[in-house]
Amino acid sequence: MNLKFLTTLALTGGDWVIYLLLLCSVVAVAVIVERVILLRREEAALAGLDAAFLGGMCSEDLPELEKTVTRHPGAAARILLSGLAQAKHGPAGVEDHLVAATLAEKRGLERRLMILGTLGNNAPFVGLFGTVLGVIKSFHDLAAMGSGPEVVMQGLSEALVATAVGLFVAIPCVVSYNYLSGKAKDLLARTESFGRILLAQVRAQHGPVAHKKA
Repeated sequence: MNLKFLTTLALTGGDWVIYLLLLCSVVAVAVIVERVILLRREEAALAGLDAAFLGGMCSEDLPELEKTVTRHPGAAARILLSGLAQAKHGPAGVEDHLVAATLAEKRGLERRLMILGTLGNNAPFVGLFGTVLGVIKSFHDLAAMGSGPEVVMQGLSEALVATAVGLFVAIPCVVSYNYLSGKAKDLLARTESFGRILLAQVRAQHGPVAHKKA
């Protein structure tokens, strides 16, 4: 087996790994900023929908409530509209469409979070890989030049930078992933509560009709 490629890779040192991790950090920052902006916008839209929806449930019929919800942006409004559009067909259709719309919006709210999760889980190992490459190169240089241990110590200190950079990238990614995932789940949970209220209203309106038919 030809190990020339692996040997060449092992002797490159860990500098390129550090640059790779720095590039990953730029990607992570872009994802964090984009997701924070999106989730804050969704929170603001949900806050505006809250009073309008609950007030409409008490004072309006479902067609008027649908018009009220249409005036509001955001994932929560889109989920509720999918249920309101099926209100005339009974609670079963409303529930199914609410579930389907919630799953679709969940994918949108959690999009790109997998990037943060992947970097958070794997960046330390990438940094460790860079450290191992740096250590291999240091001992190879020592054997080639026959210098003193100070050469190895310098190489080891440089190699450990890769591990530090890996942790530097991973920790913010893990924290951001947990925070943003929690925000997305909270938004969906609050929207689900609205959907349950809507479903109860539809059942109340269709209940007497079903009883007469029976």
